[in-house]
Amino acid sequence: MSGAAAPRGRDEELLLARVSAAAGRADLGRRRATYRAPRTEPGARWAAAVGAAARRLLRTGGGPVTRAGTRLDLYQRGMTAVVGRRIHVVRFDTTAVRRRRVLSSRGVTCALELVDVDGERVVLSRGDFGGPQEWWPGLCRAVTEAQVPRALAALGQGARLAFGPVWITREEVGCGAAALRWTGVQRVEILDGSVAVRAAGRRQVWAAPRSGIWNLCVLHALAEHLAAAARDDR
Repeated sequence: MSGAAAPRGRDEELLLARVSAAAGRADLGRRRATYRAPRTEPGARWAAAVGAAARRLLRTGGGPVTRAGTRLDLYQRGMTAVVGRRIHVVRFDTTAVRRRRVLSSRGVTCALELVDVDGERVVLSRGDFGGPQEWWPGLCRAVTEAQVPRALAALGQGARLAFGPVWITREEVGCGAAALRWTGVQRVEILDGSVAVRAAGRRQVWAAPRSGIWNLCVLHALAEHLAAAARDDR
């Protein structure tokens, strides 16, 4: 959702041209939505600066948090995020995404960490751009839709896919040495901080911190599909 068009200054026009060129080189397709950084009131700039410095100091398993972004553009096959002076380009079919917590001017908040086409990580906090209720689930949904078909094809050929400590095959889901066949799995739940498997009326909570699992949304979609397919085959 871009909102009403506003007169663009020269700098914004040049930035848009750079973003469009980067998206074109990565073959991201048509732009679907643009989200911009919320305006900061003069009285809140100091707090925002403190929050940005705190985010850079915070470590949660993967290096420093990048600076807050300027604009986020969603395309058919990927996205671009302008962070500082850098334009990060992400393709939905090849990226990895995970949730993490970061410090902001308002305290601890949720963020999405993604891997761009150059292998670098970019962190997008919920407050970095307007409309987080749209772009946050939109990113997760787009990654899932782009990656699940290829993952299912790999599983059908006998592959074993790992999502942090959790792994799946066409026949089983497991964590370390523990494993359950899909025929006995009722559903897989994503709880706060863990992946839980409900089987035979009991729920097994596996020690799999959410922040350590990449593409959790893909794992959940695959688990639902495989568990349902196993039930139908009984």
